[in-house]
Amino acid sequence: MRIGIVCYPTFGGSGVLATELGKALAEKGHQVHFITYQQPVRLIEFNANIFYHEVRVATYPLFEYPPYETALSSTMVDVINNHQLDLLHVHYAIPHASAAYMAKKIVATRGKNIPVITTLHGTDITLVGRDKTLAPVVAFSINESDAITAVSQNLRDETYKIFEIKKEIEVIYNFVDVSRFHKRPIDAFQKVIAPNGERILVHASNFRKIKRVLDVVRIFAEINKKIPSKLLFVGDGPERPDTENLCRELNLCDDIRFVGKQEQIEEILAVADLFILPSEYESFGLAALEAMAAGVPLISSDAGGLPEINVNGKTGYMSPVGDVTSMSHNAISILSDDGILKTFKHNAAEQAKKFDIHQIVPQYEQLYDRFLNAPHLLSHFSGSKR
Repeated sequence: MRIGIVCYPTFGGSGVLATELGKALAEKGHQVHFITYQQPVRLIEFNANIFYHEVRVATYPLFEYPPYETALSSTMVDVINNHQLDLLHVHYAIPHASAAYMAKKIVATRGKNIPVITTLHGTDITLVGRDKTLAPVVAFSINESDAITAVSQNLRDETYKIFEIKKEIEVIYNFVDVSRFHKRPIDAFQKVIAPNGERILVHASNFRKIKRVLDVVRIFAEINKKIPSKLLFVGDGPERPDTENLCRELNLCDDIRFVGKQEQIEEILAVADLFILPSEYESFGLAALEAMAAGVPLISSDAGGLPEINVNGKTGYMSPVGDVTSMSHNAISILSDDGILKTFKHNAAEQAKKFDIHQIVPQYEQLYDRFLNAPHLLSHFSGSKR
């Protein structure tokens, strides 16, 4: 197949999933064309089946705001026509699904039918989609898609609740390449972070308010009173200044490190003992799944799709949003005993296997194949080296 993938190229969950999906499809022999405004951050290895097309936005004094959606549609049309794409798979409703609708209509005037698959990821529905100035376009674009998928059952239900969707939304879960996260801890790195054998805790996000990053600091403060620990913050975003200020107020600066955005997060997770994700909402929780794939138990809220991956009392614990006391207590119960910690680590790794790339990518292939009417194109996932 020749597949066009449209996504945000950043560290966010939708961009990561879209990029990893494209890479996996390319390894299986499909031709994959990424269409976005810059090269996706996870697109770092060469593959002869992967192509990247940059969306260039014209700037004229007439435009107060650059017309990205129009430029995106035009780029889609160009790639469809010149590379004979079989379908478009767009990730995140706005502006990708609406731009794909326009591109679909344009190429139809030349007798070309291009199926559009839209994958919903979370904030495109629960945040952006609630904006009254955007909601009609979001709903229309979703309904005009040939197929709609959501990354969790919770997000599927939320989409039906927020919008009048007339089509079936299929759940195809986020995935993780489990083999990528089977890393041996680097002793030198571990000793630099925890020179006295302290427990290592990790939080990774885009530091938005919805992630409740300040709660991570408060949870860690309680843990650190009982168990010598270190905390690594991976990522960056608008809440970082307030988070750093709280670290100073609680006199925790010596035990907390901000390591910024990291492409090779598996190296960090390899030395971690616990992952903390107290979010107000997660449509799925891809960062949590990556941690579990590395054998790291999860302390999380019970919001959104997190109960679909975190098995309470087995792979970690869940608490109500904002319940710092409960989360701290649960974390201490795991970290205080090596045997208990080992069991939780094993359980987390086993649970992650259910969301392995080998299990999920074929579901997308089967979805594509339904619209192409070409059963011979469906290939078996070979599990070749990534």
